[in-house]
Amino acid sequence: MDFATFLDAFLMGVVEGATEFLPISSTGHMILLGELIGFQGPPGKTFEICIQLGAVLAVVLVFRATLWRLAMLAWRPGPERFYAQNLVLAFLPAAVIGALLHGTITELLFNPWVVCAALILGGIAIIAIERWRPDPSIHSIPQMGPRAALLIGFGQALAMIPGTSRSGATIITALLVGVERRTAAEFSFVLAIPTMFAATAYSLYKARADLDLSSLGQIGIGFATAFLVALIVVRWLMKVISRIGFTPFGWYRIALGCTMLTFLMLR
Repeated sequence: MDFATFLDAFLMGVVEGATEFLPISSTGHMILLGELIGFQGPPGKTFEICIQLGAVLAVVLVFRATLWRLAMLAWRPGPERFYAQNLVLAFLPAAVIGALLHGTITELLFNPWVVCAALILGGIAIIAIERWRPDPSIHSIPQMGPRAALLIGFGQALAMIPGTSRSGATIITALLVGVERRTAAEFSFVLAIPTMFAATAYSLYKARADLDLSSLGQIGIGFATAFLVALIVVRWLMKVISRIGFTPFGWYRIALGCTMLTFLMLR
């Protein structure tokens, strides 16, 4: 593996880890960065699929105590059971819709023009919802209830459109149903664990013919980089999100989308 291949894999890992759990679209950033640097990964997008696992494992590490409590206590009455029920309900819409439409969405929508449009529209939505959202009435995940959990799940399903952002869609929907910011962020992060594991397993199964041992070094660099960067980002966001809100991410999305749109038109 030459230095250029190493650098490309490292940059893609940094972008995946930095953007997967921020409401700015990791898929969108990966597509745009790939266009900019002419990234040539293994066939079948196996590189992008595999390094997502690095990012989600960072969330497993950050929320390991919560996950352990759920594993031990969700079977008995109590807040852990409600927490687990809400996760299941929020997971279902994306799982069903993704299984039905994954191929169609990948074929029709995975291009930089769709990403730019989704970044801009999503940025406007974040700014508007942060300004006019209802006062928070839900301050913990067990308090959500089935209706709120399902609505957040349908919000997550929208993130199959590249550039939308899985975390952005779930967080925005959570804010709309009255969830306070930090709880919305935590639910989005923990919900990513079953969602991304399922999506990665499904995508790897579909791309199994393209798996190649010769690309393991490139995948390993991206995987490790995405894990370390995501670990830093998730811990940072959980500390500051109640104070800074999501509006800065909305403006960032609009600026990036407009910049990339200009670049694509001039190119």
